[in-house]
Amino acid sequence: MRNIKLVLEYDGTHYHGWQTQPNLPTIQDTIEEALAQLTKTPIQIIGAGRTDTGVHAEGQVANFGTDSQMPIVAFQKGLNAILPRDIVVCSATEVSPEFHARFSATSRRYRYTILNRAYPSALSRQTSYFFPAAIDVPLANTLCQVLVGKHDFSSFQKTGSDRSNPICEIYEGHCWQKEPYVYFEIEADAFLRGMVRALVGTILKCIKEDDAEAELHRILDTKDRVAAGTSVPAHGLSLICVKYNDALHLLQ
Repeated sequence: MRNIKLVLEYDGTHYHGWQTQPNLPTIQDTIEEALAQLTKTPIQIIGAGRTDTGVHAEGQVANFGTDSQMPIVAFQKGLNAILPRDIVVCSATEVSPEFHARFSATSRRYRYTILNRAYPSALSRQTSYFFPAAIDVPLANTLCQVLVGKHDFSSFQKTGSDRSNPICEIYEGHCWQKEPYVYFEIEADAFLRGMVRALVGTILKCIKEDDAEAELHRILDTKDRVAAGTSVPAHGLSLICVKYNDALHLLQ
């Protein structure tokens, strides 16, 4: 049984997230259907990040087992010929049997994109959140630094999450501007359900306060989702990359 790793890019606009759901279009189901067509056998894939409805990806990672002996390049070219245009296989590689897209990951990085100007965009309306109010970008970046480290992020966990441990470690958090866009980027060892969107919404809320840092600390310490800000919409969020210790998973 070969273990194949895929790096994927997709526009999540027309999908109900990554994970299989009955009678709803999902990224996982669409790729599995394409794999079945390509290999003539049912295949189940494992994704590194269970992106929610409407969330995009530039570097989602997935893996699957197969007995197919087709050349590795045929998986990339074959899938791209079958998949709809809003899902693309960026690369396909054969990895060791121990590689697991989700559990082998050491970190994931997400980016949230805000269109920050007086009028919306016809072209980026599905990949950025239109927010016309002024954003204090240096202060927002300072608040991102407050979040770096290991914390209980219960205040930013969406109801219905299947993760019992709310402790995550954020390795990097940044906010910067390249007009007319403002970007938030966060890398962590793990994320709670809806965490990035709740963090961005809370930072946008806190920068209006007289003491924004103290307010963010207070919200973090409450461990109560009600205390945090409203989550920003899903369509501004993208899974940028997933990192691994590749040396442990290369074929010998």
